[in-house]
Amino acid sequence: MSLDKVAASAADAVADIRSGSSLAVGGFGLVGIPWFLIAALLEQGADDLTVVSNNCGVDGAGLGLLLEQRRISRVIASYVGENKEFARQYLSGELTVELTPQGTLAERMRAGGAGIGAFFTPTGVGTMVAEGGLPWRYDADGAVALASEPKEVRTFHGKEMVLEESIVADVALVRAAVADRAGNCVFNASARNFNVPAAMSGRLTIVEAEKVVEVGELGPDEVHLPGVFVQRVVELTPEQAATKDIEKRTTRPREEITA
Repeated sequence: MSLDKVAASAADAVADIRSGSSLAVGGFGLVGIPWFLIAALLEQGADDLTVVSNNCGVDGAGLGLLLEQRRISRVIASYVGENKEFARQYLSGELTVELTPQGTLAERMRAGGAGIGAFFTPTGVGTMVAEGGLPWRYDADGAVALASEPKEVRTFHGKEMVLEESIVADVALVRAAVADRAGNCVFNASARNFNVPAAMSGRLTIVEAEKVVEVGELGPDEVHLPGVFVQRVVELTPEQAATKDIEKRTTRPREEITA
């Protein structure tokens, strides 16, 4: 494989994503999400998608755009968040949702990228996460049409733990602050969030980068995600790189400082 993994455009990078694919998508709320890869996929037309992400964007932004176009059939996430359409589709039986504890979700993706088939964790023991019965899909009348199955529970070091399967997605979409042409990536502050485990879990990982540098410009200790996990890099324009948002902005008046 060539060390130069830079694609001509976001459209080219997502052109071969097929309907029915599973996607691991980085970000937390709207922080660190791959805005332009999502937009390119919306334009590309793939549907019946399974999305693995901490949440599913918000109404009118991020993965919420794919939801509104009925392009997602299943979501594996840790919370519904601020997305009213996400909640509506789930509760009306239009969408299958596998709610997973947040840390467990991150580890399921990381484990998939590390070649680990499953792992035991104490998170969820004694709840429906382990015992089964979590509503994954409702019918049109509000009854549970599909529920989670019980999971294996074993004791390690005197503590009960539940077995969780790792996640390997067909494609991962992530956003980096800086990437080199070989796919080594650096993430900025909280935008690192789910981007690293999502990238690791993809069989095909596509990164949109705010800045692309030549191989060798990133020091080894700077790299958060090694290029071995990345197959395609999309370089954003300065205007695109500046496109960022958050779900809610909360501020308070600045207090006056008196001498």
